[in-house]
This record gives sequence, C-alpha cells and structure tokens, in this order.
Amino acid sequence: MIASNPTDNITGRSKTIYAVHEPTSVEEIVGIVHSARSSCTPLYPVSKGFNWGYGSRSPVIENCALLDLGKMNRILNAVSISANNPIAVIEPGVTQIQLYEFLQKRCPDLTFNVTGSGRDTSIIGNALDRGVGYMGPRKDDLFGLEVVTGTGEILRTGFRRLGDSSPLAHNHPFGLGPILDGLFFQGNFGIVTSACFRLSPRRPKEVAVSLALHKTSDLPQFINELAHLKRDGLLTSVTHIANRARTRSTLSFGITRYLENECGFSRAGAIKEADQAINAIVTDEWTSLASVTGNGGQVKAALQEIRRRTRSLARLMVITDKFLDLGYAIAHFLRFIPFARANAAAISAMRPLHKLALGVPTDVAIENLLWKFGHSNNRAAELDRSRCGLLFVNPALPLEGRFAAEIVEGMKSVASRYGHTLYMTLNIETTTSLVAIINLLFDRASPEEVERAHNCADALLAYIRSKELEPYRARADMMDQIVASDPDYWKKIRALKQVFDPDNIIAPGRYNLP
Repeated sequence: MIASNPTDNITGRSKTIYAVHEPTSVEEIVGIVHSARSSCTPLYPVSKGFNWGYGSRSPVIENCALLDLGKMNRILNAVSISANNPIAVIEPGVTQIQLYEFLQKRCPDLTFNVTGSGRDTSIIGNALDRGVGYMGPRKDDLFGLEVVTGTGEILRTGFRRLGDSSPLAHNHPFGLGPILDGLFFQGNFGIVTSACFRLSPRRPKEVAVSLALHKTSDLPQFINELAHLKRDGLLTSVTHIANRARTRSTLSFGITRYLENECGFSRAGAIKEADQAINAIVTDEWTSLASVTGNGGQVKAALQEIRRRTRSLARLMVITDKFLDLGYAIAHFLRFIPFARANAAAISAMRPLHKLALGVPTDVAIENLLWKFGHSNNRAAELDRSRCGLLFVNPALPLEGRFAAEIVEGMKSVASRYGHTLYMTLNIETTTSLVAIINLLFDRASPEEVERAHNCADALLAYIRSKELEPYRARADMMDQIVASDPDYWKKIRALKQVFDPDNIIAPGRYNLP
C-alpha cells in the first residue's frame, strides 16, 4: 500500500497541499473564496477526487488548499423528477451509484449516461472534464450551471439566472445570449456548485451488440463501417472497440474470481486456468461493443441491418440478460467440463460489463486493477493507495478508419520502445470523431517503473502532436506540456480567466497558464 500525502495517486505524480476544506454549502464556498483571495492562497476544487489516471485529487501546482466538494451531495430537485421532467439538479458530490439508486426507487423509467469510471465517482466532476459515458459525451448532459467565481460572485448560466423557481430554469439548456457553460468545462474559471443533468427514458428493448473482427488488417474498414452504423442511427450508444490486451485485462479478474468462488480453485490454480480460458475465448485482436435500443420492431430491424453490413468483417453476438442467464445456467451446471467452465467464467465476468452498457454503474474495472496489483481488498476508493500505476494518454481522432489505424500502429511502436503494452479502446463517441483511450499500467511501488511509464507517456504525446493531433483530456501532471505547445492560444484563455478570477486563485495551471 502506498500512502504519504492526501494527493498521492495512481499517476505516480502528486503535489503537497496547504490545507483541506470540506464545505457543505455554497455560502461556505463563497466565504472560503473571499478568504483565499485575501491571503493569496490558491484553491484546487475536486468533486470526489476519483479522477483516476488523470491526477485524482492532486493539484497542478504546489501548496494549494484542496477544496473537497464531496459533502455537497444533494439532488436538489428530487421531488420533481419524473418521466415528464427528466432533469436532475445535482451538486458535485452526487455519485453515479447515488443517482442510479435514487432513480431505481423513485423513477425507474429513467436512466442516465453512465461511465465505466466507478460507482462512487462524481457525475459533475466527470462531465466537467469531458468524460464520455455509454450514451455519448457527458458534456452534452450538463447545463444550467451554478458557479462561484474567483471573486466570490455566484453566477448561474442559461435560464438558471432567472432563479430556480422559473419554469425555464431546469429545462431550456441554452438560455439567451452567449452560452457561458463551456467556459467551465476543462477550465479553471470558477467552482461549479450545482448543475442540471439530463436523464433519459428507458427504452422498451435494450440489447448489446458485440462484433469480433475476423482479420486485423481489416481494422480501417471495420472502423468505417461502425461509423456508418453510428451515423445511420443503428448503433445507439458509443461504440467501444477494444484491443485484445484491453479485453483480456477486463475479463481476467471476473474469470479468476468465478474459478475461485464457484469451482474451488486455489488462487494460483485459478490464475493459471483463467489464462488458458482467456486464450481460448479472446481470440480476436479487436472486438467492439455497443448498444441497440428502441421498441421490439426497431431493434429487430436494426440488428438485421447490422448483421448484413458486418457479415464479411466480423462475428456478431447479440447479448441480452436472458442470453447471459441461460448461457450461464447451462455452462455453470456443466462446469466440471473445462470448455463449459471457461464459458461460465467468461459469462460471469461479462455480466457487470453488460449491465454497465445498459446504465448500471459498476466498480468492476477498478476491482480488476486492485486485484491485478495484489491489493489487500477490492474497495474502489482505495485505488490511489494501492501499488497500481495508471496513466491515460487519450488522443482525439477523426472518424476515418485508415488514419485511425495508422495512429494505433504508431502508438504501439512508440510504447514498445519503452517496454509497454497499450491497453486500448477506440471509442466512437460522435458521428465525426473518435477518441483513443490508452492505458499505461505500471507498478507504482517501483520508482524505475514510474519513470519509464512517464517517459513513455511523454513520447506518446510527442508522437500524437507530430501528427497534428491533441489529447481530448489531460492529466494534472502534463498541463505544462499542454499549454506550452500553443502559447498564443493559452494566453487568450488566461485573459478570459481574468474576468472571473482576476487573482488566479482557482486551480492555477489547470487547462491554463499558471
């Protein structure tokens, strides 16, 4: 276990902090801002501090006061949420699992754009850093922000400026005049204390579609075909295209846990058998996963068209709860047969991932990392205290198959020079672009591995920029590199910050010049 200061995190880079504030109200935050301004103490706001792989709670510069907003966790309009009013007005401490359980109890016909980041991660925090959920970019879900600026002023964007009693406050996302919301996404102009968050109706039928690419050389064509399916509205979610290393890593913990708990294997025996099972099951280099939703007729027609278009490229599997339950029941009953046991273990590992794609938050990805690095338990909140090292390097790419495949090969070549395997998912999140989610894993207990991983991350960033690309999201430890590449642009951003935070006390250096 690694723990020395409150900002230690899995990137292996952290900053010292001056103090920790845990406000419970907007009024307290206003007071903290006024005090910080008069004492020239920079504040670094975090919602829950679980921005894993990007810096978690660690500020960009030394000696900030940490502003932990986790105790501000109210759903402010709880009594008025309904199928006819699918908006939740939430504070920064509201987590995925909190909102999910609230909706299950109070309005089960509604769901929301869930990410794979963990059950206890902040919805607002993830959205403000432009996280991506299974339905699409989360920035599209958030509007009507309430913000405390660096002068202690309370600013409400859109029609929330009319007051929360206005019929327009929580419903019309654009307001009147310039839209200010975007200034507070990946920005340090103010402290967001609440926001309107779009909810979605559950569709009558929801299925997951997996496509396993037959030939690696067809990746460019595969991406292009998936893009057409996205543009034609046949795939109704973000499409995740995972490489074999990512798929193996994702399934390892669930398969091993099944073999231990349901088949009586020792830890060593389960790991050995799990490796054999994964080799037998995960045979393709690239596998996509997406959702198809609608009424029964719409889903049936969409599946027929998807099958027709992809038949020559990939093996299609339609995944439903019923399919998984039946397959598991049969394979589990026959688990004394190695092939059946491998399939039962795989289905057991797939279940939470399938539910995630359909809107149920899970910690399975975090549990997998804790298990991989031999942590004493699988509590997701302890990830930053484990030996696990994780860096994200995530370029945005045009949605063009040949170009994306070229970048993938280039990044693999760079990583191999540093002895790293890239755990990679290509996410088609819009009709014109995708993002590559690149994981570098390392043992944070080893200073040599930490250094090598960061050197690799720097080399990957240099390669990305050599192709005139940029990451879509940045780690706290790389902010200086982000702003150094285009100083004139970031000087304009810094000039805008002067309007809201003239003393530069809010998160200095975060997506901005220091």
